[in-house]
Formats: sequence, C-alpha cells, structure tokens
Amino acid sequence: MSYTDTQLLIIDPQNDFCDLPADWQPRSPITGQITAPSLPVTGAHADMQRLASWITSQGAKLAQITITLDSHQSYDIAHPVFWQQRDGSAVTPFTQITAAQVRAGDFAPRNTPELPRTLQYVDQLEAQGSYTLMVWPLHCEIGSWGHGVHASVLSVCLQWQEVQHRAVRHVFKGMHPWTEHYSAIRAEVPNAQDPETGLNTPLLERLRHNQTLVIAGEASSHCVRATTEHIVQNWGSGDLSRIVLLTDCMSPVAGFEAAHTDFLQRMRAIGVRCETSASFG
Repeated sequence: MSYTDTQLLIIDPQNDFCDLPADWQPRSPITGQITAPSLPVTGAHADMQRLASWITSQGAKLAQITITLDSHQSYDIAHPVFWQQRDGSAVTPFTQITAAQVRAGDFAPRNTPELPRTLQYVDQLEAQGSYTLMVWPLHCEIGSWGHGVHASVLSVCLQWQEVQHRAVRHVFKGMHPWTEHYSAIRAEVPNAQDPETGLNTPLLERLRHNQTLVIAGEASSHCVRATTEHIVQNWGSGDLSRIVLLTDCMSPVAGFEAAHTDFLQRMRAIGVRCETSASFG
C-alpha cells in the first residue's frame, strides 16, 4: 500500500452491533443494570479487534480513515415504538412488515393519522425491490453508549490521529425517522424534504479520491452490503479492484448469512477484491 493512496472506510463499528463479553459492558448509573448491546452481531467483537490490529500495523500507510455511525431516535419507522398490531398490542423486534399486511390492518402506526404516509413508504420500498421493512430493536440511539464506537477501534483511531496529525472523518446516517438508512451513501427511500437522505455526493467523491478504498465494519448482511453496493453503483470507473473488502472484519446479522455469502460472491464477480486482514497489507 501507498501512504497517499489508501483510505479505510469503517461502517458502523458501534457497541450496539458488537457481541461484547460481559466485562466490556458498562453498568447503567440510572438502573444499576448492565448495559448490553441491543443488536449484537455474532463475531463482531472479534471482527473489530482484528480491524484494530490491522489499523495498528498499517496505519502509517493510510491517507484517511472514515467512520460511519448508525444514528437513531426511538421514534422511527423501523423501531417497535412506531408500530402496533391489529389488537393494539406491541410489535416485537425482528418482525418484518409488508405493504399488504399494513393495508389489511395487521400492522399500523400507533399515530393513526400517519397511516397514509406509512403505506406510501412501504409501497415504495417494495416497488424498488429493497429490503422488506424490518422492525429492529432500538439501537444506536443518539447519545447512548450503544451509539459509541467499539473501544479497540476507538483507541487505535485516536492513536492514528495523534501520529498522523489528521482527523478521522465521521458520517452520521439514520436520523430521519421516515426511512431506513442502511447505506451511508443514501437512504432506502430518499426524502426530498431532507437532503441528508439523498445521494451523499461529497462522501462518494472523498471515497473515490484515493487509489484504494478498504472497507470493513458491521453488518455485512445489511449496512456494509448496502453501502458497498451504492459505492459500486456510483464508482464512476471500470476498475473495481480499487475497492477491497476485509472479509474477516465483518459479519452478518444472525439469520441473514445467505445475504452475506451472496454479497461477497457478487462483489468478487464484478472485480471487487475480497481479502482478509492477514492477507492485505
């Protein structure tokens, strides 16, 4: 690698996505209970430790580090507090909701006047062939411990900044409550009233700036996958070998292992390089 030619993009290396051991989990000063990750991805803790080791060994060769941060509020179309079932009961996390189910009344927004807008959203989501709407547990709530970066990655990024005398760039996504935002490049359904949900052209330009773009993070079945797909679609160059996925520094959400496998196979097929932290450096 060349010092001036490589950028590292770390997608959502946040506490809520990491299967942290008990001694990495803090105790709430309010309840006294252990604060556990709300959406842990199996293998993510080890992924982030491998990534931290890779940054330590390769940091002098990195021109830039960019970190994306999933950033949510409790009231969100992809969170339980937004929804109710036909009988008014709560909707449990990991429930998938289709437009047909909303139209039939099986699921509805708790705020009844928002039904037309909700239907419009799920209709558009399905029309464009995106993910089926998933009700996730509240995660990466803005300002919470879960929103923070995994301690190992945070530590090595601090060291990198102190040695290289340049700042890590941060990209926030997911703050608009009316659209899912897996990708750091654009929301699933961009909202014309909120430019932050549209195509992030400045970010794309920065990611294309260096000769090589290395991508790692969580989860490979969702946010890594969506971000990488949008980068590829907007790369503007036939040479996709400039993009490198560190495959041992990402893992899928449980139950979505097939999406992970399919994602890597498709990326390899179009020329994106799939390496490990041991093989690339």
